[in-house]
Amino acid sequence: MSVDMNHFKPLDPGRINTLDPVELQYWCRELHCTEAQLHDAISHVGDHVTAVRDRLSSKK
Repeated sequence: MSVDMNHFKPLDPGRINTLDPVELQYWCRELHCTEAQLHDAISHVGDHVTAVRDRLSSKK
């Protein structure tokens, strides 16, 4: 099954579901990061999008 990433929206736009590979792909695209960078940020600040975004931007 192929998912059109141009129309995908997460069920909870405030949290990153690390168990859903499609959602991980979505957030990597939205946050301009790799999956490894995303997992690293989540391991430090949790799965709230705002905290992850702040962590990723502070690393650049």
